[in-house]
Amino acid sequence: MTSSIPAVDTRTAEGSALQAVLLDMDGTLVDTEGIWWDAEVAIFAELGHALAEEYRQVVVGGPMSRSAQFLIEATGAEIALAELTGLLNSRFTELIDGSVPMLPGARRLLTELAAHSIPTALVSASHRRVMDRVLRSIGPEHFTLTVAGDEVELTKPHPEPYLFAASGLAAEPGRCVVIEDTHTGVRAAEAAGCRVVAVPSVVPIEAAVGRTVVGSLEEVDLDFLRTVVTAMH
Repeated sequence: MTSSIPAVDTRTAEGSALQAVLLDMDGTLVDTEGIWWDAEVAIFAELGHALAEEYRQVVVGGPMSRSAQFLIEATGAEIALAELTGLLNSRFTELIDGSVPMLPGARRLLTELAAHSIPTALVSASHRRVMDRVLRSIGPEHFTLTVAGDEVELTKPHPEPYLFAASGLAAEPGRCVVIEDTHTGVRAAEAAGCRVVAVPSVVPIEAAVGRTVVGSLEEVDLDFLRTVVTAMH
């Protein structure tokens, strides 16, 4: 994981209750969920198996180990989990050779958070080698802390990644807003006690207590995130 300026006093001059913003990567900031699916379809085609479209809703947003294991069991492919995850990570990085497309509103939001010195963490189920590659497009300077899926003992939907990130930013989970695009990530964030802004990518997500659903990051700015936290306190 990477870390820079430690968060000592994370309250803003305006006295906002918001202490940190924790962001998912794939499908939330960058338009990569489709690229992951393309990689999975291609690898399994080479193994002699066609992936059913409904599998996509199962694997979206999931940690690599869980998604890969599901696809092995669903297709009956004769390949070890470790070998498959290695192939998928390699194929994904090949497919994103060059820049990764940012989702609408993502770069503006990150720029605004940085301009107001809001501590931010990038929290992904993707492995570090993939995260670092994608960070070239997003800009690592936007994040105080980054946490990859292979750097925690338990990954999403377990709360550990978000609890780890909040702790690393010296923030209370209840005063953190997590931005996620999948049910897996939303469950992890809510289990950690964080407020959630869901921006659904592939599978619809319903609004709930402590969870706000928006259609795009273009609807999200710093004032909006502050409101999400203060409304719960």
